Amino acid sequence: MDLNLPIKNIYFGDNEFHLLLGDSLSILRKIKPKSVDMIFADPPYFLSNGGISVHSGKMVTVDKADWDKGMITENKLKYSRRWIRMCREVLQDNGTIWISGTFHNIYFIGVALELEGFNIINNITWRKLNPPPNISTRAFTHSTEMVLWARKQLTSKKKGNHQFNYQDMKVINGGKQMKDVWDFALTKASEKRFGKHPTQKPFDLLERIVLASTKVNDMVLDPFCGSGTTGLAAYKHGRRFVGIDAEESYLELCKKRYIGLKGGKNNE
Repeated sequence: MDLNLPIKNIYFGDNEFHLLLGDSLSILRKIKPKSVDMIFADPPYFLSNGGISVHSGKMVTVDKADWDKGMITENKLKYSRRWIRMCREVLQDNGTIWISGTFHNIYFIGVALELEGFNIINNITWRKLNPPPNISTRAFTHSTEMVLWARKQLTSKKKGNHQFNYQDMKVINGGKQMKDVWDFALTKASEKRFGKHPTQKPFDLLERIVLASTKVNDMVLDPFCGSGTTGLAAYKHGRRFVGIDAEESYLELCKKRYIGLKGGKNNE
């Protein structure tokens, strides 16, 4: 794969699909510079602070895990800058990065991207077709998430010549230029047949991102890969993939989903 992957961190490897177990910040330092074509990152949203929501008609906590607990403002920006800086090192000059978030973290992400030498190409709005209701009745229902798409700023005047499959997106959109508001439902139950992840993204969202910004055989990296949806979308369309996560249970879920997809099962 020519990435100089840290062998001791390889949790699972099968030809062009690799999962690495460990802290993303530590592992990113060991990957070969400028060896990745596209990065998708779903970092902590800092949401786990005792809030509640509704799922299947029942009140549930929105707390995910310790990795999602809130930080003070200064630390949110420092953390975002640190991992984005490391992603920039492994990203090719013409590569791009996609980062998802909500209002809890996306503004820090936007500032961190610019401070670390990126230009934002688009601010994609994912409009959820079936969002959970707002049970507090003290605010509008939260029905969107943002995905920032950015490229490297190489010099003060030069930007990376990034990959954008404009015609493919136009075909998907019925022959019309695709806009930056995307309508997708929440993750389907069929995508959770091997287990659940607290922040799992729908396959359709990641598939569009992969198809929009990569070519066949490109290298895709996800530094917070969770249940591995990015990797499944990459594999399905002939891209190579490296995913990193500090939770072994998440990588085991990702491995099961990948083996199921590879075996011909419809389990995105």
